[in-house]
Amino acid sequence: KKIDAQFILRGLRNPADFEFEKAIAHTNRKLSKIETVFLLTSSKTSFISSSIVRDVIRNHGDYTQLVPDSVKL
Repeated sequence: KKIDAQFILRGLRNPADFEFEKAIAHTNRKLSKIETVFLLTSSKTSFISSSIVRDVIRNHGDYTQLVPDSVKL
């Protein structure tokens, strides 16, 4: 609303993501009149989730191959 957006872009990794995001998209459409556009992730990265990255970091693993350069510490 602040930037008068007409679309929300969401990434989908798998069918479970689709089912979850579909419910949110329908709610956004009903309440805010905003459309959701789904983008499929690359098969190279479809297994990566924020939970996996956090777990790798928590266990002092090398997370750098799982995130873009812009978020590496």
